[in-house]
Amino acid sequence: MEKVFRDETKKLGFGLMRLPRLDPAKEDSIDIETMKQMVDYFIEQGFTYFDTAWMYCGFQSENATGEALVKRHPRESYTLATKLHCGFFNKPEEMDEIFNKQLEKTGAGYFDYYLIHDVGEDHYKKYMANGAFEWLAKKKEAGLVKHMGFSYHDGADLLDRILSEHPEVEFVQLQLNYLDWDSEAIQSRRCYEVCVKYNKPVIVMEPVKGGTLANVPAAVEGLFKNYNAEASIPSWAIRFAASQPNVKMVLSGMGNMDMMKDNTAYMKDFQPLNEEEMNLVTRAAEIINGSVAIPCTACAYCVDGCPKNIPIPKYFSLYNAEKQEYEGKGFTPQGEYYHRLTENFGKASDCIACGKCEKICPQHLPIREHLKQVAAQFE
Repeated sequence: MEKVFRDETKKLGFGLMRLPRLDPAKEDSIDIETMKQMVDYFIEQGFTYFDTAWMYCGFQSENATGEALVKRHPRESYTLATKLHCGFFNKPEEMDEIFNKQLEKTGAGYFDYYLIHDVGEDHYKKYMANGAFEWLAKKKEAGLVKHMGFSYHDGADLLDRILSEHPEVEFVQLQLNYLDWDSEAIQSRRCYEVCVKYNKPVIVMEPVKGGTLANVPAAVEGLFKNYNAEASIPSWAIRFAASQPNVKMVLSGMGNMDMMKDNTAYMKDFQPLNEEEMNLVTRAAEIINGSVAIPCTACAYCVDGCPKNIPIPKYFSLYNAEKQEYEGKGFTPQGEYYHRLTENFGKASDCIACGKCEKICPQHLPIREHLKQVAAQFE
């Protein structure tokens, strides 16, 4: 288990999915100069792991990684992970086309970690039909990939079957955070325990659950600040994930230098949560689970294929924020933000119920029903 991550001296990875933008409304408008500063700082602090993917930041994350990281730092000074998603190929030869393009976009020469992305019941069938696991093993044999794994969004039972069928897999990337730890739908704990059973180290994605655990209810913030006034709210979530013994890397999507400095400060000399802190996190999850109406992580996979150009994660975020407001407050800003968004995007009520969003949603959310709730709230 240790050999897969023997080169990683620290548990924090730089997730290159939510990068700084020149235009906040355009995910592909990456602020390269700010990204360069963040990459440099990350490496200077002794961190090495960078995580990108084919479709991140409007398909521009790998290009930006090449510019900000690969061209400017010795190849042996960092490790790079990227991914193949089944939504972008339909036959085996197209996997090669994507892989070769990824090498070209990053200029990395090889990938230290390569993941078959977003494995679940439906995607697993497609990956199997196209021989994706065997294909990736051949990339490893050729020296183009150092370690092979997959990211996973589904239940523990299927994960158990996949790991039994594919002992060649070296690691698993899981959504793991204190809000989903005991979730019946996400099954963070159960999936983690399956990985332990098969002796597969875990990389954590969504430790802050798309920002949900950075913007907690006032009761939770008070809980944390009363214990340690200096610790940031997100630090509790990232430290919770990193405190699990079989977790070898925790990815954080850092969108600005402030996030970078905060995360690296407490992860540079990482200290696992003690028993009292674990109890506080458990209490925080109980409070938040009672207030989050729609458990969306804002991965935005649902957006690209929407025929009505509905910014689904943004609407869900506004809806959750509205539902977390205390009763009797009067004016809240969420409705105004919503109507400003509808100037450039489809309204929630424009949904034609085609279901494309639900087919690709890693959280398996009933998006169409939730959009009706959003429309009822804000329209």
